[in-house]
Amino acid sequence: MKRALVTGGSGAIGAAICRRLAADGMHVIVHANSHLASAQDLCRELQDGGASAQAIQFDVTDGSACQTALESLLEGGPIQVLVNNAGIHDDAVFPGMQRQQWHSVIDVSLHGFFNVTQPLSMPMIRSRWGRIISISSIAAITGNRGQTNYAAAKGALHAASKSLALELATRGITVNAVAPGIISSDMSKDAFDSAAIDRMVPMKRAGKPEEVAALVGFLASDNAAYITGQVISVNGGMV
Repeated sequence: MKRALVTGGSGAIGAAICRRLAADGMHVIVHANSHLASAQDLCRELQDGGASAQAIQFDVTDGSACQTALESLLEGGPIQVLVNNAGIHDDAVFPGMQRQQWHSVIDVSLHGFFNVTQPLSMPMIRSRWGRIISISSIAAITGNRGQTNYAAAKGALHAASKSLALELATRGITVNAVAPGIISSDMSKDAFDSAAIDRMVPMKRAGKPEEVAALVGFLASDNAAYITGQVISVNGGMV
């Protein structure tokens, strides 16, 4: 049974990804930072449905904490599917953006990518099979007012994924990024009303977390073995 780690696994998109990977027969490790109870609830739901799952808590911005937590996980064998889904946004127009807003967003999305992916890469290489998938955003492709920090962090994930894909291409490991647009969640509900969605999205609706998860599930499968170094959008035709 392949083992999959989903960072930020208790949020709307993360939970949908966990459910999809569990349905595909993987042992799913649901990561949380401050919402461990939600991750544990999701694990119980998956286990009640006959899936294999566990919850883990650590701060992706803390390199030492990541190393310790991941070493413990690796005692059970390599993690062959990694979904870097942890991310935050702290929006402000750039002239009024505080230094902390810039650094906190980059710390989670970009430094978190390094802190989690790097320790897992060599065990994945030794297994000669792996999938590294990072959840990005349409903001990294088009930009977005008030999200210079968020767009910078997610855009850096695109470049990092393309470079890492080149390094790992001969080892049976693919590296891709998924860039969602407006996806239904508590966060997007407050940011986009129905009129805004109708104006911005050609399909005239927000996407579903399950639609993002479906792409992640495909990229994590054997069927996607020849897809690497790509940024794939899920945005209803916005770009």
